[in-house]
Amino acid sequence: MGSTQFGNFHNFCRDSTLPVCNLFTNETAAVAFGACNLTGIPLSGERHLRNLGSILLAFIAIVLTAGMIWRSDKKQAAVGRREMQLFLLGFIVIEICEIFTVGGFPLSDAVRKGFSAVHIAAITATSWVLLLNALVGFQLLDDGTAASIGLICASAAALFIGTGYIALDTGFDWTGRFQSSYDPPNRNIALYVLYQLFPLVCLVLFYLLEAVLVLRVLGEFRPMLYLTGAGVLFAIGQVFNYVISTHLCQAADGKINGALFETLFTLLSVSGVWAFWSSITEDDWPLPVGGGGYN
Repeated sequence: MGSTQFGNFHNFCRDSTLPVCNLFTNETAAVAFGACNLTGIPLSGERHLRNLGSILLAFIAIVLTAGMIWRSDKKQAAVGRREMQLFLLGFIVIEICEIFTVGGFPLSDAVRKGFSAVHIAAITATSWVLLLNALVGFQLLDDGTAASIGLICASAAALFIGTGYIALDTGFDWTGRFQSSYDPPNRNIALYVLYQLFPLVCLVLFYLLEAVLVLRVLGEFRPMLYLTGAGVLFAIGQVFNYVISTHLCQAADGKINGALFETLFTLLSVSGVWAFWSSITEDDWPLPVGGGGYN
């Protein structure tokens, strides 16, 4: 592989707060990767509640997302209602895991690795569900049917189980296949593809497919403001996590880092996606002749 950085996590784990980093060490990421040590709130026994802001925001995200699921259920005639609810359920699972992984909730190493594996698998599967939500709009299958929901659930479950197994094998070294992940530069090609690249591809394809649907099929522009806003908010969150986090942690003397803002902006982004979906499932869109699946 030469000097390529493809598959390496060391620099990411040094500068960012990622659940995958918990799999590569039995220590805190800050100790293992030479990162800024997020101390947060000291507890008994030299333990720390490292990221109270992320924990609180994740809890708020769970409540608000549950509200979006409930409001989606009220839109009886909306195309892709059940499929959107599946995406929102996936996001709730991600946020529950985030409390124990990114939030730095004091746990044993084994439990934290378990939550981290579920967190990573949920990100991969939920990104896939979001992409399939874009395809639902083209009415290749009738939305909300057993076939549509079954295909989404089965494919997402396969991704979840596959990614989760690789993450667990990495964290607990069951087979020894990913043992090299423990040593710098913490190379793990499988998780790099499934956790870093695959979700990004899904997000980009989701945006492009929805843009085609809105601009070419519905002939509208206003929903693109919601969709583009959601994309920008998500990108801002990633910039905070991958770029600003370590500098923010050092400036705040370990009190906060970029993970807090990543949680916030991801919540805002998901809310934007839901608002986008809600806007294109209104009953008053003027459809071009032969143009569509929405009514």
